[in-house]
Amino acid sequence: MQTVTLIIDKRREISVKYKKLLENEYSNVIISKDLISAMKFIQDKEPDLIIISDSMGEDLDVYCKDIRAITYNMRPVIVATSKSAELSDKLKVLDAGADDFISEPVNSKEFAGRIQAHLRREFESNLDEKKLLPNRNYSMRSLKRVLSYQNDWAALLISIDNFSVYREAYTKLASDRLVQTYSAIIASALSKEDFLGGLSENEFLVITDELKAEKLANYLIFAFDAVVEKFYSASDIKRGFVITQGETQAGMRSEFVHSTIGIVTSKSSEYKTASELIAALENIHRMAKLPDKSNYLIERTKLEAEDSVLAKSFNNKVLIIEEDEAMTVLLSTILKLQGYEIQTAKNFKLVNFEYNPAVIILDAGKEDTHQGLDVCKIIKESHLYKSSKLIVTSVFRNKETILKAGADLYLPKPYDVSGLVKWVDSFIKEFNY
Repeated sequence: MQTVTLIIDKRREISVKYKKLLENEYSNVIISKDLISAMKFIQDKEPDLIIISDSMGEDLDVYCKDIRAITYNMRPVIVATSKSAELSDKLKVLDAGADDFISEPVNSKEFAGRIQAHLRREFESNLDEKKLLPNRNYSMRSLKRVLSYQNDWAALLISIDNFSVYREAYTKLASDRLVQTYSAIIASALSKEDFLGGLSENEFLVITDELKAEKLANYLIFAFDAVVEKFYSASDIKRGFVITQGETQAGMRSEFVHSTIGIVTSKSSEYKTASELIAALENIHRMAKLPDKSNYLIERTKLEAEDSVLAKSFNNKVLIIEEDEAMTVLLSTILKLQGYEIQTAKNFKLVNFEYNPAVIILDAGKEDTHQGLDVCKIIKESHLYKSSKLIVTSVFRNKETILKAGADLYLPKPYDVSGLVKWVDSFIKEFNY
């Protein structure tokens, strides 16, 4: 992705000379001859570096202050050029917010070298220390430039899902290695014209050519899934899932990490701002996400008629399968007060199969029968309840056996009801989003 340099200079010959010295395949240089258009360009395009000449007027320090005032949230490098070589003039401009002061005339090689050094330092200051990739601010800046300069483009939002659980189980050092490995895989598949940056601890942004976006996503899913088992212990691989630890997540079944990719292209919609584009990316990424495996989804050109698309309704249904009538009344009363829609049943045979709950709370039965484990397996193999989150409560204390049967969370009896309510709330949100 190209850097952007803005030259604010009334002198045609000198500004064109500077442009030729600085512009190449990695650097785009724009010339502005008046301050009004320059200020608009700065706000809209967020250049990495601004060169401002005293040809614009004697108040060079004031202009530097004005530029710094409107760029407080992005802070580009400001280089002032002047015919003056007086120390007082230099200090005045530097105190006003300029990062460098160059007295003219200047040697062409020195000028180009100093500007490149500033651009390099600016880029390095925006690198994420862990991934060694441009950070979120720089990634958003790159999206703005894509909307301004490119016609055919594709943006990919790439995430590592179940990342926080992996970090909790395997330490921050292991999770850092996982992120760095995926970053290297993505970088190896890109060309020098493409952009790779970070959006969060476990999210990447790729800007590439529209024609190769889907092939790239397909490859990244394959490559990530091919290496992911190397980041787990032999016992977890054999079991097929991770049993989470810690005070808040102990007893929860977690699938292995996987990757989700959402793709938006210039052909799918017309985006005016980077915020609109990132919102569309997050939406398509959310639609692509699967609970237990990697997936990608690309936004296609919209073909629709009136009332052709219905919004997905929010599912707040909870099914309680519990033999203990007093416990059933207690749970249903508390959850109803929280705003959930509740159905109860003493056993699985009495369940209304059209209910389609987001969360199922299942009593696994007594320690000598384990009949709840068979119900647990039936629920997870059922097409109706495949996406439902399953909380299993039991006096039976073998956590691993219960989670292997398909439970998403195991709570040993007796349990804290307020803690259960928090888990229901968390799973309801996860189910719907």
